[in-house]
Amino acid sequence: MSLIHILLCFHASTVFQQELDTKHDKHERLVKISRDVTIESKRTIFLLHRVTSVPDVEEILSEADVKLDGVRQKIGQIAEELRGEDLHQFHRAFTPGIQEYVEAVSFHHFIRHRTLISLEEINARLVFMRENKGEGEVAWTGPSVLTFQITPIDYLLGVADLTGELMRMCISSVGNGDIDTPFQLSGFLRQIHDGFSYIGNTGPYEVSKKLHTLRQSLGKVEDACYTLRVRGSEIPKHMLADVFSSRAATHVDPDEPMV
Repeated sequence: MSLIHILLCFHASTVFQQELDTKHDKHERLVKISRDVTIESKRTIFLLHRVTSVPDVEEILSEADVKLDGVRQKIGQIAEELRGEDLHQFHRAFTPGIQEYVEAVSFHHFIRHRTLISLEEINARLVFMRENKGEGEVAWTGPSVLTFQITPIDYLLGVADLTGELMRMCISSVGNGDIDTPFQLSGFLRQIHDGFSYIGNTGPYEVSKKLHTLRQSLGKVEDACYTLRVRGSEIPKHMLADVFSSRAATHVDPDEPMV
């Protein structure tokens, strides 16, 4: 092999190494941002659970709005990292955070409107203004629009996780003397369950796996509604939450995370 061929091979290997290092660094940055999105989304969910025990629900929702705006700015950083890249190459790096964001924003939407937020409504809020750096003589400087589109799979997985928060909201509502919310939640969860049932085993593996947890959440809420309807007059209101919590504990899935 001639010296020229050796130099060319060395140059090519150096280029490939730089490209791999660049992708690895980007992947690590996306993982870190995704963790930040997850943490802030969880904090928003914890805040929203307070609506069952405070007189001014709108104050909690407004505070959650501010937190969600901060989460969206983090998602804007993900969009910035993905500018000009193939989203699917890095999807596994940020999908946990996006699913947690979907769970938080859909929980917020349900508390305010008692409906399920659509994927289109979520994506409509993920539009960001960014400044162009203007590199080169013909580069254009000024603001540009940057968007981030949540995939249908991440949306479905986030909605599936929402059902667990609604189940907890049901138990908390009963504990605070609210016997109407559990029946609203039961009907809403039944609609979500029916929608996921249409997908069944024909959809992605992750979605079908979430269906088991969804059914458990629905079963716990329906069990609470049954107890309220049949034995509600026999059990004092201040003891209802303890009764439902103990009954729910007997149906806990060992794979289900505790909060």
